[in-house]
Amino acid sequence: MLRDALLQLHRDLKSQKLRTLLTVFGLVWGTVAVTLLLAFGTGLKKQLIKTTAGLGDRICISWPGLTSIPYQGLGKGRRIRITDEDLQSVRPRVDGLKRMSSEYSDGWKMVYNLRTFPVDVSGVSPEFGDMRNLIPVPGGRFLNDLDMRDQRRVVFLGNKVAEDVFGKGTDPVGKTVLFNGSPFLVIGVLTAKQQDSSYNSRDSDLSWIPGTTFRALTGRKYLSNFVYQPASALESKAVTESLRSALSRRLKFDPEDKEAFSVWDVTEQFQFFEVFMLAFTLFLGIVGSLTLVVGGIGVSNIMNVVVDERTKEIGIKMALGAKSGAILRQFLVETLIVTAIGGLAGFAISLGICAVFPASLEEYVGRPEVSPVVAGITVGILGIIGLLAGWFPARSAARLDPVVAMKM
Repeated sequence: MLRDALLQLHRDLKSQKLRTLLTVFGLVWGTVAVTLLLAFGTGLKKQLIKTTAGLGDRICISWPGLTSIPYQGLGKGRRIRITDEDLQSVRPRVDGLKRMSSEYSDGWKMVYNLRTFPVDVSGVSPEFGDMRNLIPVPGGRFLNDLDMRDQRRVVFLGNKVAEDVFGKGTDPVGKTVLFNGSPFLVIGVLTAKQQDSSYNSRDSDLSWIPGTTFRALTGRKYLSNFVYQPASALESKAVTESLRSALSRRLKFDPEDKEAFSVWDVTEQFQFFEVFMLAFTLFLGIVGSLTLVVGGIGVSNIMNVVVDERTKEIGIKMALGAKSGAILRQFLVETLIVTAIGGLAGFAISLGICAVFPASLEEYVGRPEVSPVVAGITVGILGIIGLLAGWFPARSAARLDPVVAMKM
């Protein structure tokens, strides 16, 4: 049946070359519109998530502040100070908490080869690297538990710091630098990453040492802030409230006091992006589908012309015993073939555009991607439009009266 439909379709469309060309072009244009709009939507979503994840993988960042509510006879305006011991004490009492790290921050001077560089240094724990997506360049590593336990003088450098100090193309791992006169071994360099927000500086401009080493060298007892990660992004608010409650009991402040314990919940940004991009993708899909509908109308028109030209042939077939269902299926198959030709050409053009998309623009809009989901949606829309475009001409052909049809 498919072979006969192809041969018959070739004969029919050969007599309507210009009309066929315009119809197929409409389908191609519509397919390109749907595919590219969805592909750019997918690329933009991934880019937004990627740049947001540059700050951290669904983390929460907290800063101790000043109380704004009196509590148990203690006045407001009291500074809340948190130590590592406080965090370790409340950690077992917080359900759903996956990781947590204190952070001590300061500006130090780094000396290498008699050159001095101002560098922002943070004292953190090994879990900090996983939460903040601090991925080392191959050949290096981030801080580990032995570094913390032994108060080792090791440092993990941001990629821009490493480039400024050691020069581009030089591997700093294994070299020694001085921080405020103390020697530190470089154990790793940050892999360059995209980051659209920060709370101190961009990670490329920072350096990290073990928190225990930081406290030993500076005598600092109270942390600057701390970072924690819920086991699930959906549990973020519950984990924050549980942690706030546990700390309030230990440090004597009202658990409802947002000023005493402020939190930046990065997971909310991810949830916002999910909802926003879903709505945005639906909008793009609808706009592209409307363009494809125009092409479907063209297919329906040309199939109506084909039915008119073959009316006598249809009458003869029905007189010889052809069923209405067979006539209906024949024209539906021919319509779907035309739709498939336009769709395949549109897919090829879309893939070509995505392949040559300038890398310089990826940082702003992401890289368009014809994912399996995008391809599936486009094929589904094409199939629906093809069926609707062919149904009405095919139904008209199937309902012809053989006697009347043979006289035309």
